[in-house]
Amino acid sequence: MQRRHDPIERAEERNGDGSTDLYDVSTWEPRSILDRLAYALYKVGRYGFRAAILLFALGITLVLLVSPAAVVLEDPFVAFFFGLSIVPAALLAAYIWYADITTSEPLSLLVVTFLLAVLFATFAALVNSSTQTLFGVSIGGSILYFYLIVGPIEETVKLLAVQSFAYRSDSFNAVIDGAVYGAVAGLGFAAIENVLYISRDIGQAPPEGNLFLAASGIATVRALAGPGHVIYSAIAGYYLGLAKFNRNYAGPIILKGLLVAAFVHGTYNVTVGFVPTILADLLPLGFGVAFVVYVVVYDLTIGYYLYRKISRYRDTYRAVRGDEEVSQSEVTEFDPPNRRRD
Repeated sequence: MQRRHDPIERAEERNGDGSTDLYDVSTWEPRSILDRLAYALYKVGRYGFRAAILLFALGITLVLLVSPAAVVLEDPFVAFFFGLSIVPAALLAAYIWYADITTSEPLSLLVVTFLLAVLFATFAALVNSSTQTLFGVSIGGSILYFYLIVGPIEETVKLLAVQSFAYRSDSFNAVIDGAVYGAVAGLGFAAIENVLYISRDIGQAPPEGNLFLAASGIATVRALAGPGHVIYSAIAGYYLGLAKFNRNYAGPIILKGLLVAAFVHGTYNVTVGFVPTILADLLPLGFGVAFVVYVVVYDLTIGYYLYRKISRYRDTYRAVRGDEEVSQSEVTEFDPPNRRRD
């Protein structure tokens, strides 16, 4: 947002020669010792607070990863299931990245967004676990829990992973970039969530049980859940991108994106508990097949909503630019040279 000017400064710009010192009158910069002290304290407070939050999140993450690390050390083959469970979500995030018709986002920003989502996921885990008992075990309580806590909290922390770093970068220069970074944040969230769920289920499996069957079963379930995280946060991210270029309505736009993402997220959590059972009773399907069918259909339905937004952006981009220059990749010192994008 362009800086506003005091009447004195505006008059000086119109009528003066620029020689009038307006320091501490209508302009300011750190000159005196006290100025520099205030400036330094502000910087320490601003960035120190962010650093403290990140360190706190890192500490919680490391604590949560103790159990998965123990499982992997006991049987390194389990790490294969960790990686396998994230493949569908990774492929979907890669598609959304490819669908960005403007510029390829720097690899460094994508990696940072992924890692921040992993760290911030721990805040969602804390809030979810600490509030679940407040809603009880009734059907109504579960519905309220998913719609009021799980959906909003998880989508908010994923969006914060985008807003706290990538959003502030000059590379975030198009609305569709929000969907790309949102998808990557969803991928990071799904990755840490999958690791925790898989390690928990394997750790609770009976010693005499078949480790391969236990790991493959929960990995399959988590592989199906992962794309949803990518889709929901890409939707919220798209609106975050829209907000960046519509500052007068930024708040309502971001809130709209969060409301949509939280609602479809909460709806999935509510319905996945009973719809597959109904399908299995009505159709000649086993519960496992009915579960897969429902999750895939649900993700395709919500994914189509996201697809329509991305397609409309791409079509409008082509229409207004015509045969202008083909966009080039944004690069950093970590990235390969620019490449042409269709």
